[in-house]
Amino acid sequence: MAQRTPSGALRDRRGRSASGTRLWTWLMLPGTLWMTGFLIASLILVATLALGTTDPLGNPRFGFNFDNIAAMADPAYRVVLLRSLGFALIACVVCLTVAYPVAYSIALHGGRFKNLLIAAIVVPFFANYLVRMYGWSVVLSDGGPVLKALRAVGLADGHTKILQSGVGVIAGLVYGFIVFMIIPLYAALERMDLSLIEAGRDLYGGPLRTFFFVTLPATRQGAAAGAVLVFLPAMGDFVSAQLMGGPDQIMIGNLIQDKFFQGQNWPLGSALTMLMMAVLFIGMLGYLRRTRKDEAEAAR
Repeated sequence: MAQRTPSGALRDRRGRSASGTRLWTWLMLPGTLWMTGFLIASLILVATLALGTTDPLGNPRFGFNFDNIAAMADPAYRVVLLRSLGFALIACVVCLTVAYPVAYSIALHGGRFKNLLIAAIVVPFFANYLVRMYGWSVVLSDGGPVLKALRAVGLADGHTKILQSGVGVIAGLVYGFIVFMIIPLYAALERMDLSLIEAGRDLYGGPLRTFFFVTLPATRQGAAAGAVLVFLPAMGDFVSAQLMGGPDQIMIGNLIQDKFFQGQNWPLGSALTMLMMAVLFIGMLGYLRRTRKDEAEAAR
């Protein structure tokens, strides 16, 4: 029997790899086309509606009117957009600060309980988002356990409030989306070569310096992915601001909801939606550019 040459075996492996790639491409194609088709159709619908008007009865009418686009220059909308950006960015920072020790502890010290600990974090988030926000608003209410504990230790008085404030909105955003930060960080830490930490301790000495010079740079892609997964939904969220904020804490999502449902002004709501999506698209482009740059540096 003739023995296969190394070059022949290499060609066989490449052929099997190419065949497997084509198989997965065909399997992904139906779902990709389905999601892409509906996304493009909805974007076209919202974009064309943003150029429309409303009739005397409040019904939307397609047209070619730029009044809704010009209305985006209103300072009131700019303030709400900047507030939404600020809340979303602060929520990202708080989520990263809280999620990193959790993910680090589970990935590096969880041992055989890793899967159980991850399940304990993820499973509660299977509950309906609105139900969880209602429960969180009760916990943070004036008579809730958080303020009672703060008053008991002298860190709050009878006038201290968490709800109806920016702190309450950010607390709601963090609680609602922190799991999206924990999972990418855990995955990045799980893939990390632990020998790098040992080498870092030899080079940098203390655990804190090792974390900032070794662990953090090695897991920055996970942190960036988590930041995107938190920022995108937090930017458009309206439930947290509605349940835990006041009139001075409304976000862009609240404005969009109001224009579509209470205000009966779908064209202006569509214009606000396009404005929000443009901001999110810029953020997503920044993340993709950063990812490509990191991959290029890793390939060198």
